Amino acid sequence: MGIIKNKVEQGALLPIYLFSLTPADGVVHIPTLDVTYFQPKIDFSVYDYLILTSKQAIEALKHYPKEEYIHIPALCISKATANAYRALGGEVLEEAKGYGDSLVEYVQKFPKTIKWLYLRASVVASDFVSILQEEGFRVDQEVVYATQCSKAIAQAKIPSNAVLIFTSPSSVECFLVHHSFEQTHKAIVIGKTTAKLLENIIPYKMPKNPTIKACISLAKELL
Repeated sequence: MGIIKNKVEQGALLPIYLFSLTPADGVVHIPTLDVTYFQPKIDFSVYDYLILTSKQAIEALKHYPKEEYIHIPALCISKATANAYRALGGEVLEEAKGYGDSLVEYVQKFPKTIKWLYLRASVVASDFVSILQEEGFRVDQEVVYATQCSKAIAQAKIPSNAVLIFTSPSSVECFLVHHSFEQTHKAIVIGKTTAKLLENIIPYKMPKNPTIKACISLAKELL
């Protein structure tokens, strides 16, 4: 936090506060979560496709022998997640619209005989798996990581003129544990699932594309 504070004092950064796991240039990055990874026993050979909804799921994959999973195409929730899986050497089946509920329509395109493996966090915001299972789709889940609110977000000093970017439901939840919105704050959410947590709390804007880059571009327009 000391480094962030010094940059702000020097005027190097705009009053845009990015609440996310990954940083970005030109804004104040507040790490939202501390992540713990698990390694449950998984027989990847029985699955046709993976479902990946975060970069952390891809980090969790790195705890397994690469040859066990890298040949399995993945349905990715967003372009950022898809790029992370490609960088690992994996094949992307499709890119969804950036929020969990949108995954339903993509899985529905495939036969119900297909076996899917969803690599997930211990707590998730979307119930898309239950919806698909009730329709007869074969979707298994494995919890490969857990998150908790970071010390950084608790210690953050948020100025009254800040534009706040929230990149996940948990980023909103952790912010509200330690802070409250001021009338002068402006909020940006990365997607519809995150937006649900700000309804009736503060007005917000959402970019056309569910990426951090698009959120930052929109934030600059609000300054």
